[in-house]
Amino acid sequence: MKKLLNMFCFFVLIAAFVSCNSTLKGEAKVVLPEEMKILLKLDDVQLVDIRTPKEFKEGFIANAQNINFFSPSFDEDIKKLDKQKPIILYCRSGRRSAKCTKKLLEAGFMKIYDLDGGIEEWKHDGFSTNVK
Repeated sequence: MKKLLNMFCFFVLIAAFVSCNSTLKGEAKVVLPEEMKILLKLDDVQLVDIRTPKEFKEGFIANAQNINFFSPSFDEDIKKLDKQKPIILYCRSGRRSAKCTKKLLEAGFMKIYDLDGGIEEWKHDGFSTNVK
């Protein structure tokens, strides 16, 4: 019985440590286009398209800023964003934005949303894009 109680206490301590640790770091969530549409109504949200400038010109979500994931200055460019404000990321299909999410968490960003399926899914679900 004592062994079982010790194991239980050990797991409670581990859970508390993990829980406390996750509150110190930012959090990231993959969102569907419908969810993102709602998030875009927030006043302080930063919408970031991480595709190449050529891809961006072919069509982008309104009010998005383009920060090229493949640019040599990418790590410096993302540091110019406000770490305290929520960020919504998207790319073409979701692969680059997943990698970018990790970089943003490591850089200390607090609230990150990643568009599931990228702009392709956004358009597939019938949402509009702008063209430059």
